[in-house]
Amino acid sequence: MAAKQPPPLMKKHSQTDLVSRLKTRKILGVGGEDDEGEVHRSKISQVLGNEIKFALREPLGLRVWQLVSAVMFSGVAIMALAFPDQLFDAIYEEESVSSKTPIRLYGGALLSIALILWNALYTTEKAIIRWSLLAEACYFAVQFVVTTVSLVDSSRIATGAVLLLTSRALFILVSIYYYYQVGRRPKKV
Repeated sequence: MAAKQPPPLMKKHSQTDLVSRLKTRKILGVGGEDDEGEVHRSKISQVLGNEIKFALREPLGLRVWQLVSAVMFSGVAIMALAFPDQLFDAIYEEESVSSKTPIRLYGGALLSIALILWNALYTTEKAIIRWSLLAEACYFAVQFVVTTVSLVDSSRIATGAVLLLTSRALFILVSIYYYYQVGRRPKKV
């Protein structure tokens, strides 16, 4: 007994019809605005996310701040690794420290943060930029608290330490400012 042949496939012409295509896109949820005001051209961009709008609307000075931060972290890290005595003397204006190991470990940690900041400089993804800014702000906040506590314990106020505290407070404010600016939703036009 011979197998029954299926009927020949007939080409549907409904996809060429504009109204039919629009109905199909509406059913798929593609082409219209979502809750955040983004228009997705395909289901893939809708699922994966679309960062194109952010690339056009970066906060003014963000990339300059990222570059300055990466250079600053790298410079202090190299100084802590290569010249630990000079770094300690510049901040606390005291004789050399008894052990160079903690300062070199500090330099290694700073170098790790610097690598993260260098990589964040070359990305356009909001989440990575925000996390790097948050890590930077947290580092500056911890350093501010630790330096303040150590100055209070020693009951000596060094000019370098006061300058460090002032600069760290400024760096915290700038990092948090950019953190919130990057996270803002674009205004609907």
